[in-house]
Amino acid sequence: MEFEGIRREERLVGLLRRRQLHVATAESCTGGMIAAAIVNVPGASWVFDQGLVTYSNEAKERLLGVRRQTLEQFGAVSFQTAEEMARGAAASAGAQVGISSTGIAGPDGGTPEKPVGLVWLGCFCGGQVFRRKCQLEGDRESVRRQATEAALEFAAECLQKVYGKSGTE
Repeated sequence: MEFEGIRREERLVGLLRRRQLHVATAESCTGGMIAAAIVNVPGASWVFDQGLVTYSNEAKERLLGVRRQTLEQFGAVSFQTAEEMARGAAASAGAQVGISSTGIAGPDGGTPEKPVGLVWLGCFCGGQVFRRKCQLEGDRESVRRQATEAALEFAAECLQKVYGKSGTE
């Protein structure tokens, strides 16, 4: 997971540390891979609070506060759900940053409207919620890995957008 010579997760942890921010994750299709990537970085304990794998809709509601109406109207794989998951991840941990992923890793489960490989990412920071749509290709493992890489990069971009860049980034 390289990004300009630095692994994405190292870059994200560095950004969080410099800003003294804490992060929590809420994952569905990535099943904990985002959290695992973050905690693989030495010093992650200074910034990482918790990671929740909320695979079922019930878990999304109970642990993250995703509204049942959102799930019924838009589905689990939607930008609305990704946004509520990101906000809920941060709120449940008392963290300033929340990262979420929800999607269809395959090989089945896709529809013409929501094909296999569709992943929505959410990032809550600075009181704002950002979202990104990814249409990924490959087998289940590949989609999950690509979604993890995209989430780490997206979160770093959101932090820079909200808190600005420093001379070391």
